[in-house]
Amino acid sequence: MSVTETASKPLYSVEFFPPRTPEGIAKLRAARAQLKQLAPAFCSVTFGAGGSTREGTLAAVLEIRDEGLPAAPHLSCMGGSRASLREGLDEYRGHGIRQLVALRGDQPSGMAEAGEFRYASDLVAFIREETGDWFHIDVAAYPEYHPQARSPQEDLDNFERKVRAGADSAITQYFYNADAYWHFVDACADRGLTIPIVPGIMPIGSSSRLARFSDACGAEIPRWIRRKLESFGDDNASVRAFGLDVVTDLCRKLLARGAPGLHFYTLNQSALTLEIVRRLRLSGA
Repeated sequence: MSVTETASKPLYSVEFFPPRTPEGIAKLRAARAQLKQLAPAFCSVTFGAGGSTREGTLAAVLEIRDEGLPAAPHLSCMGGSRASLREGLDEYRGHGIRQLVALRGDQPSGMAEAGEFRYASDLVAFIREETGDWFHIDVAAYPEYHPQARSPQEDLDNFERKVRAGADSAITQYFYNADAYWHFVDACADRGLTIPIVPGIMPIGSSSRLARFSDACGAEIPRWIRRKLESFGDDNASVRAFGLDVVTDLCRKLLARGAPGLHFYTLNQSALTLEIVRRLRLSGA
């Protein structure tokens, strides 16, 4: 079941990355066991540049499905060929996977050629050509605009191409400014793009990690949040407490205004996501 299937009730989904070590595998299994109590609409699993984590992605997806939860692998076209992507699609179909997150992805380090597809819209079109309506396809959206887009207009043009190519719904990059999300949703609606756009939510557990991630992906940390986090220094308990308040309030406002769901970037951890959802349920969200 996709996060958008029940329009009257916002649904939660969670994202994991494929672990590379036995310790990471055990940690992810423990986190999933905790998050299962949320009954997430689906669990997405990321896909490394050029398919570098393809086997790990598939292994995690199959484990998740065997645990009784819907799973959606990420699929990146950057650095991939039509043949390799067709092979991946056939593999997922063979395992009965019905949902994908289709992304352009990052170019593998040291690779001069981008591969046969340059854009996520090309990948979405290819998936539809190869598999018809077999997959529910999620794509990425950027309320604060993709860092490589030359203008907001260009970024919206790119998003529209993905929707017109056959995307069913979208998951956003994380953000902490709800107005940015609603402005993006409204701009899409003005173009007749009415697919559900699900807010991506990043819990705050570490100020240094958040700053590093945000600088890399172009997500803005509002000045008041950044300065407040800086003021805590190495006081991780205060960072987490403040972060829980900020992110819960953001989620509450998004849901109250009609966001179709919430997609949590868990970083293979469970505690912060569990607490945010617990607070939302206590507040009647």
